[in-house]
Amino acid sequence: MTPRRPLGILGGTFDPIHYGHLRMAEEARDALALERVSLIPAGLPPHRERPGTQAADRLEMTRLAAAAHPHLEVDAGEALAAAPSYTVPTLERLRDTHGTARPLVLLLGMDAFQNLAGWHRWRELFALAHIAVATRPGYDFRAAGLAPELGAELRTRFTPEAGALAASPAGRVTAFAMTPLAISATAIREQIARGASPRFLLPDAVLDYIQTHHLYTY
Repeated sequence: MTPRRPLGILGGTFDPIHYGHLRMAEEARDALALERVSLIPAGLPPHRERPGTQAADRLEMTRLAAAAHPHLEVDAGEALAAAPSYTVPTLERLRDTHGTARPLVLLLGMDAFQNLAGWHRWRELFALAHIAVATRPGYDFRAAGLAPELGAELRTRFTPEAGALAASPAGRVTAFAMTPLAISATAIREQIARGASPRFLLPDAVLDYIQTHHLYTY
């Protein structure tokens, strides 16, 4: 029986989801030979201020963004939960769904990875998933300043070979180059608030939803 290809996991507030998020998912899928990427909107993100937009709206915008792309799926588990959206419980839930043998790959940006040692139960992440870090082309993230305990984990877990992720369900760390896109959800919200157009920074279906529901017009 041929092993199933890894499943990518991309979580975020997605307030709103934009082409930077979608491009990260697409480039990770190509670079890491992922079967698909699961987008997981956070309900109550614990590491930042509570979003001004309801989780139901952010979930629906994520569904609209993913609708036309067969390699993307949307997981509503965090958005529908009343508890804070910590990553370890989410991965434990995904393990219950996909089994212990399926490779899972948690996709992170460089800033998130550098702060990983401050996450809730962060050492348990490696028993539940691989971690793949999006970097700019030519950047060696192993040389970046990391907390000593995270640096020690990286030295023992790093692999430059994307194919190694399919050989085990969890425990490795790798990196993939991502096309730099200067798009941020904060900037999009600010543009909308001052009456400027964010068109071409996010999918039209998402922008239509924002306009129909008068989101970000503080």
